[in-house]
Amino acid sequence: MAHLLAKTTESVTAALSQATAALSLDKESPDAAVQPFYIDKTAGSDSTGAGTIASPYQTLLGAYIAHGENISVLEKTTKEGEADTWEPVSASAEKKQKKALAGHLQKQARQEELKKRQDAEGTAKREAELAKLEAAKGIVLVEPASPAARIKIRQTVEKRGERVRIFGWVHRLRQQGGMTFIVLRDGTGYLQCVLTGNLSQTYDALTLTLESTIQITGTIAALPDGKTAPDGHELTADWWTVVGKAPGGEEAFLNQVSPERAPDALADARHLVIRGETSSTILKVRAALLKGFRATYENLGLLEVTPPCMVQTQVEGGSTLFSFDYYGEPAYLTQSSQLYLETCLPSLGDVFCIQESFRAEKSHTRRHLSEYTHIEGELAFLDFDGLMSHIEELICSTIDSLLADPKTKALIDSLWPKGESFTPPSRPFMRMDYRDAIKYLNEHNITRPGEDGVDGPHVVGDDIAEAAERKMTDQIGKPIFLMKFPMEIKSFYMQRCEGDRAFTESCDLLMPNVGEIVGGSMRIFDLPELMAAYVREGIDSKPYYWYSDQRKYGTSPHGGYGLGVERLLAWLLNRHTVRECSLYPRWTGRATP
Repeated sequence: MAHLLAKTTESVTAALSQATAALSLDKESPDAAVQPFYIDKTAGSDSTGAGTIASPYQTLLGAYIAHGENISVLEKTTKEGEADTWEPVSASAEKKQKKALAGHLQKQARQEELKKRQDAEGTAKREAELAKLEAAKGIVLVEPASPAARIKIRQTVEKRGERVRIFGWVHRLRQQGGMTFIVLRDGTGYLQCVLTGNLSQTYDALTLTLESTIQITGTIAALPDGKTAPDGHELTADWWTVVGKAPGGEEAFLNQVSPERAPDALADARHLVIRGETSSTILKVRAALLKGFRATYENLGLLEVTPPCMVQTQVEGGSTLFSFDYYGEPAYLTQSSQLYLETCLPSLGDVFCIQESFRAEKSHTRRHLSEYTHIEGELAFLDFDGLMSHIEELICSTIDSLLADPKTKALIDSLWPKGESFTPPSRPFMRMDYRDAIKYLNEHNITRPGEDGVDGPHVVGDDIAEAAERKMTDQIGKPIFLMKFPMEIKSFYMQRCEGDRAFTESCDLLMPNVGEIVGGSMRIFDLPELMAAYVREGIDSKPYYWYSDQRKYGTSPHGGYGLGVERLLAWLLNRHTVRECSLYPRWTGRATP
């Protein structure tokens, strides 16, 4: 009841305030008896208010802007211990806000005048542009009769001073002073081309878009000192034509590959993203890296072979197998070519392969892919130290060859921040026993998550998590061979350490900022020991008969390794994720384009 009385009192008070204000206005002006507008500085809104008690404005200026200055306005007044009232605004407030209204109206008038002028100028400009385009349709270019050698951009330096013909994509485009400047791209390089005179006034020139393909002829000349362009020269065109025009507007190329787009959208547009300088540079270095590995392998005396990708055996555990029906029988995409490489040793000697491997790991980390390029090697009659020395030589010699080539080094340097560059690893690589790594992690308070959700110290037997492993490597700041892992956390085929059978002759090569890039081991070469390993791991040995036969028909101590190309590239090129280092990366949920 008290609540209802309070609301009634408030309503009556408001009504009396309105009547008082109306009488006051009647005394000042005979025609001022108009419905007042209301403002509430606390709860009102100039943008959504209507000037009523239920929906007041916030400011007096807001009411004036909406209805003009010749209105009556009541402002909500609140006093402690008393009911709210609506009181007329003060004369000084009216005067101040009317002056503010005048300024607002002047500014509004100027803006409207400016808009009218801009609209008029815009209309005139559009009409002039349309007239120019219409006139441009009448310009017809005639190709000169003199011969022009058809070349790729990579050949332009040696063709300076000659008339040439080049095809390519418009990589950059700029019109200035009646001339059109084009940076042309054909995959082998970039070339600045200049259109002058009628060449830059045709309809195609005026409507040219990025990623359009063109054919162009002209003469290449070196640029004078002080001017820059790719390879220090440019082509002055004497004729050109469009081969295929790319869309503009909403479908324009830059809209498709904008960094502001969502990651999934950029992944869908990967076929366009790889046209960019960063992505294409990564892929060029990737090609140089694979070429470098093959050259190093040739120097080391290894022979390249091509094992199958469709298999019926596992190497790294069944949980990461991609399975499919192979003519009514179960089969898998290969996790590793290791087992097949081992079979080649008796007939071909030390061998390697560069092959795709597949892992069905539902992992979204920056260092995992479902399909990746796997460089694998297998060597006979060597020991564990010799295996690690071989891996070190392979990587260092390959990296050294890349950095020794000026063009490849320039590509690598271009992907590092200004003032930074790739630092090749120094030899010999650090070698750290697994148990020493456990000790290091605990001494440096690098913990592991416990089963109860509480982080705790590492213990021998742990499969050291990626994050902990990488943190340790980053702290040490140089390549590490982490070696001699416990038997329980490694694959069935790994040779146990002599005199320390609970541990294996295995190693992971860890690189700063990336983590593991190589995994290797000596292989079990005793047949009874291999058969026992099958039993221990619950693996049916029958499908592996051909692998077991390598121990039956003349066995040998041997070892091998696998190297992830994308991970090594991420290390070499300062990339945040291995996805950038693959042509069309595949990960959980992504198999397009």
